[in-house]
Amino acid sequence: MKTIFLCILLLVGIHANEVDVTPVQKVLHLLEGMLEKGKEEKHNEQVLFAKSKSFCESSELKQEMSIKTEKQDISGLQALIEKDSATAEHLLKLIGTLDEHSDEWSGDIKAATKVRDIEKDDYDKTHQDYTESIEALRHAIDVLKDQAHDRKSVASLAQVSSLKSLSLIPEAAKKKIDLFFAQDDDDEGSLLAMDDPAANAYEFQSQGINDMLAKLLDKFIDERTTIEKEEANSKHAYTMLMQDLKAQILQAVDDKHGKELRRTKALGSKASESSDLKEEAVLLETDEKALKELEAACSMEATDFESRQELRTGEIEAIEKAIEIISSDAISGNSEKHLASLAQQKKATSFTQLRSDVNAKTPGYTLRLGVSQFLETQAAKLNSRVLSVIATRAEQDPTDKVKRMIKDLVVRLMEEANEEADHKGWCDTELGSNKQTRQHKSEAVETLHSEVDELEASIAKITDAVTELSQAVADLDSSMAEKTELRNTEKAKNEETINDSQEAQTAVAQALTVLKEFYSKAASATSFVQKLEPYKGMQSESTGIVGMLEVVESDFARLESSTKAAEATAQKEYDDFMDDAKVDKAQKSTTQEHKAAKKQDQMQALTEKKSDLEGTQKELDAALSYFEKLKPSCVDAGVSYEDRVARRKEEIESLQNALQILNGEDISGEA
Repeated sequence: MKTIFLCILLLVGIHANEVDVTPVQKVLHLLEGMLEKGKEEKHNEQVLFAKSKSFCESSELKQEMSIKTEKQDISGLQALIEKDSATAEHLLKLIGTLDEHSDEWSGDIKAATKVRDIEKDDYDKTHQDYTESIEALRHAIDVLKDQAHDRKSVASLAQVSSLKSLSLIPEAAKKKIDLFFAQDDDDEGSLLAMDDPAANAYEFQSQGINDMLAKLLDKFIDERTTIEKEEANSKHAYTMLMQDLKAQILQAVDDKHGKELRRTKALGSKASESSDLKEEAVLLETDEKALKELEAACSMEATDFESRQELRTGEIEAIEKAIEIISSDAISGNSEKHLASLAQQKKATSFTQLRSDVNAKTPGYTLRLGVSQFLETQAAKLNSRVLSVIATRAEQDPTDKVKRMIKDLVVRLMEEANEEADHKGWCDTELGSNKQTRQHKSEAVETLHSEVDELEASIAKITDAVTELSQAVADLDSSMAEKTELRNTEKAKNEETINDSQEAQTAVAQALTVLKEFYSKAASATSFVQKLEPYKGMQSESTGIVGMLEVVESDFARLESSTKAAEATAQKEYDDFMDDAKVDKAQKSTTQEHKAAKKQDQMQALTEKKSDLEGTQKELDAALSYFEKLKPSCVDAGVSYEDRVARRKEEIESLQNALQILNGEDISGEA
């Protein structure tokens, strides 16, 4: 380009009479070169703007997609934060409710224990009274039996008088005892002198007391057995109640612990999501700002492009008009003589064994037979092998032996009931504890599975986010490189245009000088003036070639000025774009580093959760295995505990009814 203008300057400086090219021809060649150069520059600007427009459109699209993704992430994080807040608040209310229930159950335990302590004190005192009375009655009966034939030891009968001090002895019995001993005191001296018939008379008098004491003994034993049974039932009911309340408290503690863990987890997730929300908000703000500035810069660039294109079009039109004038018939002939050509340039179980003695029918057989039949009926009704065996022995054995056997069996059944109640309590405790363990471990395994799934999903999401941020950083690097390349190209082009405009102005100025000198010299020759008459007429109509060149000169000056302004604007837009891109890149790189660190932490947490899951699963498997061992004795016993208790209760009642039959009592209303 510079070479062409140097040539132009050289050619323009040669006088018309020393060369064969006229000044008009030089101007014509200059204008034709300028026209070609203007069209080339206009085309190059269109190509450069097309690249810049493509860069703007792709960059805006990337920013819009990034903003859309960030808004979706923000919306998702806000929803998660609201969910975690609601979950934490709900769990806090449930924890408060569990605390209230635990306090109520603890109060129930204290109240039930206080009532139980009172019942136990009353039982211990009553049981002691019955035991002392039974022992005193047994001793009195033994003394009366021994003294029935030994009259020399009548004084020892005074020991029996101690019965009068027992609170449980009925007042009628005490009166009989008082009467007996009063008669005995009056006749003591005479009794010592009595012969055998008198002794027999005494024995006959004491027999009534003996029978009375025996009945009292049986009654006290029965009543003590009843309170023992009631105590066992009360103790069992208290034990069951304590187990139930304690199990509920333990369950509440486990539930509270689980809910506290879930609440802590929800609050932790909320804190993490809030942190992510802040980062996303900063990214969104940065990207929205960058998009606005990019749109503004691209819009200004488009405006500048349109302005430059308009200028180029006007320049081309002006040059074409000048060429048209110079190439007219009025000038073309003379141009061959006076003007020389110019050149131009161009440009993102079993029970107790019972002995079987075969005895003949003895006194009391009718009662025993009734007992046997009664027990057989009850045995068939209850499907009880125990009652069936006693029914067989009741018909064969002596009455006293049958009574002892029944009483022993009642005691044995009650002991068995207590043992089974203890076993039931142990089973309930173990099953309750095992159930809590299984439930707790199952919940823990389920929770850990959920946490592992959540961590894996979160890690995958963070991995995608890191990948997206990495791609965004790469895109920014690419955009910055592309923008820099476009800027350098545009800058070089603008500098070239400015230089060309300056040189063109110089060349046009010199061409004007040549033409003015030419017209000045030619004005003195009349013959030449006459030949220029047609040109002068055209010059007056179109303002002349000189005026046209002056317009071209002013267009180049305007092109220089607008190109310098466009270059300054483009450089500022480039600097602003690069500053924003660097801030955006720094923000995305920092977020990328935070997410990468968070991913590393979650991968470590995932490893720990999987290890916890493996250990908790083993503990759950062990609890399930222990449950299978408990089932044969505590769960799968064939007959339920309630059914066994009910059948044993009916067996005991049947045996007690049998004793009443043996004692000659009527049980028709009871049986």
